[in-house]
Amino acid sequence: MNKPLVSIIINCHNGEKYLDKCIESILNQNYSNWEIVFWDNNSSDNSSCIFHNYKDTRFKYFFSKNFDTLYAARNKAIEKANGKYICFLDTDDYWERNKIEEQINFLENNKNFEIVYSNFYTVKKDDTKYIQNNYNLPEGKIVKDLLKKYSIGILTVCLKRKIFENILFDEKTNIIGDFDFFIKLSYKYNIGCIQKPLAFYRDHENNLSKKKLEIYIDELDNWIKNNNEKYKKLGISLIHIKVFLFKLRFKNFFKKMGV
Repeated sequence: MNKPLVSIIINCHNGEKYLDKCIESILNQNYSNWEIVFWDNNSSDNSSCIFHNYKDTRFKYFFSKNFDTLYAARNKAIEKANGKYICFLDTDDYWERNKIEEQINFLENNKNFEIVYSNFYTVKKDDTKYIQNNYNLPEGKIVKDLLKKYSIGILTVCLKRKIFENILFDEKTNIIGDFDFFIKLSYKYNIGCIQKPLAFYRDHENNLSKKKLEIYIDELDNWIKNNNEKYKKLGISLIHIKVFLFKLRFKNFFKKMGV
């Protein structure tokens, strides 16, 4: 076992519907030196039973007696991880079988990168899919690129465990924690990119950003207020994020109107 250990964080709250597909995509990886850190965030469905049906010493289960925000749960799961690298896969998403292998090869052979991400497919209700980003994704110090057009799906990311010694997810957020976290990292670290899709994001009615649109709007509004001056001093504009926020408010208005 000369390949580095990869910790795969699965944060779960009542995720039984798609959990088998998620887990099978990990078991089918052509890279085998991994562990699953399954953080059960106080589920009341059959998620625990489904997970425990798999008899594999690489599967590690943790149950939270209290329900936490997603990002508090992510941070707690990270504390249990033993790998040199960490990946994230939520219960409704899944991976291509070469996802881990390609990303570990990239990071092990490109020492100036601490993080790598990829393109991904979005899967609709009828199981049709499309490539999420039809353009060449940025790499390097990409904070300006991400603030112009955010393109990192957490399900596509692989990053070094040591990063979490300095930066964790903002536990006060419910929706934009991924965005906030990777914007911070993109200013500090070189981020690599594998242009082809290596993961599948399932688009459905229970996606948090859809169910809690008003929370999404409030969190993004607060993020802009808290960061506007900081990035202005760095010569970085938040205009594209502000335009996106305006569009969300417009969408929410018509949603309330029943249009």
